[in-house]
Amino acid sequence: MQYRAAIITASDKSSAGEREDLSGPALEELLIETGFAVVSRTVVPDEREMIAAALRELCDDKLADLILTTGGTGFSQRDVTPEATRNVIQREAPGIPEAMRLESAKFTANAMLSRAIAGIRGETLIINMPGSPRAARECFDIIRPALPHAMEILTGRGGECAR
Repeated sequence: MQYRAAIITASDKSSAGEREDLSGPALEELLIETGFAVVSRTVVPDEREMIAAALRELCDDKLADLILTTGGTGFSQRDVTPEATRNVIQREAPGIPEAMRLESAKFTANAMLSRAIAGIRGETLIINMPGSPRAARECFDIIRPALPHAMEILTGRGGECAR
């Protein structure tokens, strides 16, 4: 059975039609290459409750096994994606953003400025990704090897974790 993924782009400019969303389509392409069925791709403004509401709907209606957010993880006053995500998740998965920051730091010192988080709501994994298409691709490549096992265990479709 194929796993379902959704992408939420948090961007005031993209949601207003002032800038093309490039990270969402880049992540969609990578998810499809990895074998996911992309069931939703949406753009919302950098509004904490709107981001949280979009996350809740996808999780609570069991529409996606994996949600990638893109954008809103930096230091700007409008960057509230981690806070919105924290409001929604039931359990954190800190190793995912830790790995993204560690490996991304090999490309740019700015990786340490990411406030991205990851966590689980119900049977859905939510991961905050960077807003830049290049950084989103790089971070996806970092987490890609762990995604199949994460999905198996989270959705109950996998077996033993022991080696």
